[in-house]
Parts: sequence; structure tokens; C-alpha cells
Amino acid sequence: MNRFLLSALLAGGLGLLATETHAQEIGSVDTAFQWLGPNHKIVIEAFDDPKVSGVTCYVSRSRTGGVKGGLGLAEDTSDASIACRQVGPIAIKEKLKDGEEVFTESRSLLFKKIRVVRFFDQPRNTLIYLVYSDKLVEGSPKNSITAVPIMPWVGVPQSKPAP
Repeated sequence: MNRFLLSALLAGGLGLLATETHAQEIGSVDTAFQWLGPNHKIVIEAFDDPKVSGVTCYVSRSRTGGVKGGLGLAEDTSDASIACRQVGPIAIKEKLKDGEEVFTESRSLLFKKIRVVRFFDQPRNTLIYLVYSDKLVEGSPKNSITAVPIMPWVGVPQSKPAP
């Protein structure tokens, strides 16, 4: 029965991995040499906010190397950093919900994910993005935050965000 339960968990976890949104890898740097398998790295990835055109977020995170990392079995650390920037005219495509998840990516085979959520600070006309990592059993206090003031784009009229 334990074997059946493990198989079911693995199948369910792999199914969830297939449905996640993935970012575009921009580059990486090696942080530790590994004799077998890939080196440990810090990876920089970019993704666009799906509900706000004109905003791109860049996330840096660790990626565990070695044999386990090469096979996708290693659990990456909870460390991550985020920087979001206005890269064009900002247009809100649909109503925004505070704390809405805009990006998620698996950090281990079954239990840990890196998440990016968005908030809208209406009095300051600013979008705030928070990156954090979680586990199924316990949360992680490690996090990073960035803010994007909604500013006019040169030569293009500004659209007002929906409250």
C-alpha cells in the first residue's frame, strides 16, 4: 500500500508540474562546482504579468546541481529575489485582486513552490509584487518585494487601472 500511495503522490505532483506557468530563463551563474551532474547555480528568469501588459518581472533563485539536481530530485532553497519594471505602456487587462498569484514554479518534486503575488496600492498608483516560497507543511519567511509605479509611457496615453 505504501508503494501505491507513493506512486499516486508522484503522479499527482508531476501532473501539477505540467500545468504551471514557466518563466523565460535569461541567464545563470555557477556558484559551486559539482563533480557529477550540473553545478549549483543562481538562475535569472523573466515573466510578464498576465493581467497587466507593460510589466515584466525578473526573479533570481538558486538551483541545486549535482546528481539529484540533474535528475530533478533535489529540493532548491527558499531564497529568491524579484525586480519588476515597466517595459511599455501599462494597461490593466481585467480587474486586479490583491494577493492574486501571477506566477508559480515548483522548487521540489512534490512540496515546495516559489510564488509571486500582486497587490495594487491605489492611493500611490503602484503595483507591488511579492515573491516567497512555501512548503506543504510549513511556510517560509524568506521573501522579497518590488514596486512598479504606474507612470505614463512616452508618446502613449496612460490607461487608468480598475479598482
